Amino acid sequence: MYRTRTCGDLRLADEGLVVTLAGWVQRTRKMGGMTFVDIRDRYGVTQLAFNQEVNEALWEKANKLGREYVIQATGKVQERSSKNKNISTGDIEIIVTTLDILNAASTPPFTIEDETDGGDDLRMKYRYLDLRRNPVRANLELRHKMTFEVRRYLDEQGFLEVETPVLVNSTPEGARDFIVPSRMNPGQFYALPQSPQTLKQLLMVSGFDRYFQIVKCFRDEDLRADRQPEFTQIDCEMSFVEQEDVLALFEGMAKHLFKVIRGVEIKEPFTRMSWHDAMKYYGSDKPDLRFDMQFVELMDILQGHGFTVFDQAAYVGGICVKGAATYTRKQLDALIDYVKRPQIGASGMVYARVEADGSVKSSVDKFYTQDVLQQMKEAFHAEAGDLILILSGSEVMKTRKQLCELRLEVASQLGLRDKNKFVCLWIVDFPLFEWSEEDQRFYAMHHPFTSPKPEDVPLLDSDPGAVRANAYDMVINGVEVGGGSIRIHDSVLQNKMFQLLGFTEEQAQAQFGFLMNAFKFGAPPHGGLAYGLDRWVSLFAGLDSIRDCIAFPKNNSGRDMMLDAPTFIDQKQLDELNLAVKATDNKESV
Repeated sequence: MYRTRTCGDLRLADEGLVVTLAGWVQRTRKMGGMTFVDIRDRYGVTQLAFNQEVNEALWEKANKLGREYVIQATGKVQERSSKNKNISTGDIEIIVTTLDILNAASTPPFTIEDETDGGDDLRMKYRYLDLRRNPVRANLELRHKMTFEVRRYLDEQGFLEVETPVLVNSTPEGARDFIVPSRMNPGQFYALPQSPQTLKQLLMVSGFDRYFQIVKCFRDEDLRADRQPEFTQIDCEMSFVEQEDVLALFEGMAKHLFKVIRGVEIKEPFTRMSWHDAMKYYGSDKPDLRFDMQFVELMDILQGHGFTVFDQAAYVGGICVKGAATYTRKQLDALIDYVKRPQIGASGMVYARVEADGSVKSSVDKFYTQDVLQQMKEAFHAEAGDLILILSGSEVMKTRKQLCELRLEVASQLGLRDKNKFVCLWIVDFPLFEWSEEDQRFYAMHHPFTSPKPEDVPLLDSDPGAVRANAYDMVINGVEVGGGSIRIHDSVLQNKMFQLLGFTEEQAQAQFGFLMNAFKFGAPPHGGLAYGLDRWVSLFAGLDSIRDCIAFPKNNSGRDMMLDAPTFIDQKQLDELNLAVKATDNKESV
């Protein structure tokens, strides 16, 4: 056998045992006639000891080992004279009698340590080396444990795991599809699924009343920290359920994961907040509630006093930052510069301090009496030592989103976004539609299969923009970790939905005729939810990006730095697929 034990499981109780270990050389240390080698596998690190006086040839062989050499060592477990409390095997070492080099290694381009000297692109290019590092390995072990617990929980709830196709039809609504040409059907294309949405609905029509799948999904969209072109969903669907049934079951799953994975027991029900309130008070449909700073609208108080910026604004609102009146002018100017960044787009920021005597000192004092400023202070329930930050703008939603970014930035500066604190909530009562000024048409806020609230169905004819969706998102610490809806199961209502979204009857039939036809054969009421596995793992691991909980991620340009993908294909393949490539000025974007 290559090994009889792993590099992480030997303890003092094993003293005297003869063992064989196999793994990678982490580091070597030479101390006179002694050489110590740390051998590593995914289970841990063990110290190997080589004594020149006992076996000079073996000692010389050990001195020739380089970092990341793959070796096999046999020897006796002995108590260490100089113990290392930082590793689990730190009380023992192996007095080596046999050493075999299984594979020599080139010097790695960065150090294989918890804190490495490799940048993101370099580590992604050599991802197979990066995966040897303890933090990345631990993330993947966490991911494994979570998928195991998800399967166990859903199995106990009577769910069946069913695989759905990866090559499906294209649905232009929503994010862009990844397209796959068909060699056997010239000029025609598959798409990679953005989600198994229609397929899981068909499973409900088929009588599989509780389905789940841990499934790869694909979206060709711009990337950010919590997005990848391919990602993994915990995809679920249930028949004969209403919204409360779905929320109860998946809130239960969340509590199960918190308890088993993080050791956190959550007994109280998750907070529920309407989409309207989330936007009004936090400027986001995924508010971070680990801290306060709820928005206060100030139009009634601050407009009409001669300050044109506020008087002409459609929205004036702010946040109260407790105990932050000590912010210096330099810090405040930095916040002003922050909100004026192009990606945020505010024109400026007004601030006010509540002084020790209760008076309010503002950056726009000349326009407001102390009585007006006191009214503003009372609106925030502000106290001495508090700081009030105010934004205004000509578009309500846009300004609220800018204020949201300011709220998050201040909270980060003050250390209020503790990664070991978790606040969970459901966002409910989303609008069913969102209006596009550019296209002068409605789009589905979630997708075309989301059911309207039953009491709002009459509004589909008179006021579609006021219709609320039977939809819900789970948000934890400002991250949307999952979402879903009760689906439309009636073909008449589904046709109505397609009409409101601008589909012709022919278009609806061409794209979704298979689903509409299935509904005619008896579709049960059904609904579901999809959790983002990558986001759950990154949340529990305390990561800022989902990349380090994915074995082989893409970079921010959607490239696999290790495989150098995407890449060009040769003319023979293009001919087989009946494709012609149109050249552009930038050869790399052909």
